[in-house]
Amino acid sequence: MPMREYRPMTPGRRGATVCDFKEITKHEPEKRLTEPMRKTGGRNNVGRLAVRHIGGGVKRRYRIIDFKRNKDDVPAVVEAVEYDPNRTCRIALLKYKDGERRYVIAPHNMVVGEPVASGEKVEPKVGNTMPLKNIPTGMLVHNVELVPGHGGAIARSAGTFAQVMAKEGNYADLLMPSGEIRKVHVRCRATIGQVGNIEWANIVWGKAGRRRWLGIRPTVRGKAMNPVSHPCGGGDGRGGVGRQPCNWKGTKLAKGGKTRRTKKPSDRFIARFRKAGKHQNTRKVTW
Repeated sequence: MPMREYRPMTPGRRGATVCDFKEITKHEPEKRLTEPMRKTGGRNNVGRLAVRHIGGGVKRRYRIIDFKRNKDDVPAVVEAVEYDPNRTCRIALLKYKDGERRYVIAPHNMVVGEPVASGEKVEPKVGNTMPLKNIPTGMLVHNVELVPGHGGAIARSAGTFAQVMAKEGNYADLLMPSGEIRKVHVRCRATIGQVGNIEWANIVWGKAGRRRWLGIRPTVRGKAMNPVSHPCGGGDGRGGVGRQPCNWKGTKLAKGGKTRRTKKPSDRFIARFRKAGKHQNTRKVTW
């Protein structure tokens, strides 16, 4: 997908880029497939700030996405490709033969009028959904389930994909976007192809206001704060931090600190960890 550059009329526009949106064929969502969204501002159920840098943003409605793709053996056709303000990828509006409409994640190069289907006996082509046991080895997939019937959870953002590396017994080895190789049950479903809007990662925002439109508030360096506001704050001039960089509470390391537990129950499904130096998983996997 090509990118479009703004004319440098202001400092914020200089160098800023945006997607050209040429693949968008419909500008108003299907009203029956949307629901209102309530903004939290990063607050939890008692009103306390739980997640920083969240707040504001334009008003939007949530598009109900069919991550399960469980309408088997009913042919559908792509009716429209739409913009979704809640995610980085595009969404496709499918119209099934019985008249039902559903939103799905739009894979790369999906066009209006293209037929798609889901089930165990469908053709392994882009846009079709089927269990991993029926997907040929080496194919790129997205919207991958981790638990059969729970809906896709892996490779759903713009430009991402997983690759079917091998199959052994009841499990298939998937190469994840992070480089990790993970064992997933062959009854889990996946959609053929790579997620569209590949160039999204190359967007140059240009100004802070575009991030505020998305509901992302500014991030301030701890060193730029006063000592009362951050453990790394204070000091004369541009002096050093004086300690290991950490979060504003001083409880977690900010650079190189481990945020993942050493051992997790899901480690038995990881054949190769995404970071070098991790041990190779040799334990037998049982469902």
